[in-house]
Amino acid sequence: MIMRLGKRDGPLARVGRPGTLLLTIGLGCTVVFAFSPVQPAESHPSRILAFVTNTGSDTVTVYDTRLEEVRATVPVGDAPVAAAVAPDGNRAYVANALSNDVSVINTATLKVVATIPVGRVPFGVVAVPDRVYVANHGSDTVTVIDADKGRPVATIPAGPLPHTLAASPDGTQVFLTNNGGRSLSVIDVRTNKIIASHRTGLFPHGVAAPGRAGHVYVANTGSHSVTVVAPGAEPVTVPVGRTPTGVGATPFSEWVYVANMRDNTVSVVHAPTARVTATIPVGRRPEGVAVEPGGDRVYVTNTASDTMSVIDAQDNKVIATVPVGEEPEGVAVAPR
Repeated sequence: MIMRLGKRDGPLARVGRPGTLLLTIGLGCTVVFAFSPVQPAESHPSRILAFVTNTGSDTVTVYDTRLEEVRATVPVGDAPVAAAVAPDGNRAYVANALSNDVSVINTATLKVVATIPVGRVPFGVVAVPDRVYVANHGSDTVTVIDADKGRPVATIPAGPLPHTLAASPDGTQVFLTNNGGRSLSVIDVRTNKIIASHRTGLFPHGVAAPGRAGHVYVANTGSHSVTVVAPGAEPVTVPVGRTPTGVGATPFSEWVYVANMRDNTVSVVHAPTARVTATIPVGRRPEGVAVEPGGDRVYVTNTASDTMSVIDAQDNKVIATVPVGEEPEGVAVAPR
């Protein structure tokens, strides 16, 4: 696929769609053959759900990205700020900052099936196979939850004011921003120990690890920038809008999306060149960012508008504005 800087020539690595082959044989007769690429059909399931945490109404809005409609509003704990979905898509985990716990939602029934106590003021959550990691902003720790047993099994000391978590595509590492320490910690999932630390900008907030050559992207709210951490290289700083918060990307994509809270915009960063190639106006005070598995849509929570913006990733335009709960902050899209 060929891409031009600042404009895409086609869908973002969208595979699995049926196609046609026209073959002309004698006497002007044309035969049409239908075919499908080798990508398995399950890569495009009929239902992909987005989970939006509404901090002001203590609920989670469940949005069906295929039907483009709200499926449910789920009551959870106090001040839900972040969500994550298990790799198998069966459970969603919601960090409730003021009740110091995590709500577990069954993604089939859209009901809370468990509530798990964690540390103080949990801000971030991420799920890997068999485990869930929760950043406790008020405890300077990370709680490790056994997903099968539904209970904490370890506590990892973290840097000052741990904030947001992301997992490597293979699930072997978890990345943690330390909002009070200008750093990014790398946790080894096998040992539950911090194995590396990288310098970031001021007040690191959101983080994404899309898997492009091991790159990790950190939004620095106090530096109005994104730090790009790459293996074996010095970190690179990319200027974006004012007060960047959420970051979203997909494993195959060359594009990274950054919510600029004070500018009411989303910056589109071209990953290979580390340059901003587009700026998209959204709602007021955008914070959370998530990209659907196919890469065609980007979802952004607008905390001061009580809405979620849906961006067409090919045209870099908002194509829908979805009313959700009060003060939506986090958003997570099911992997399947």
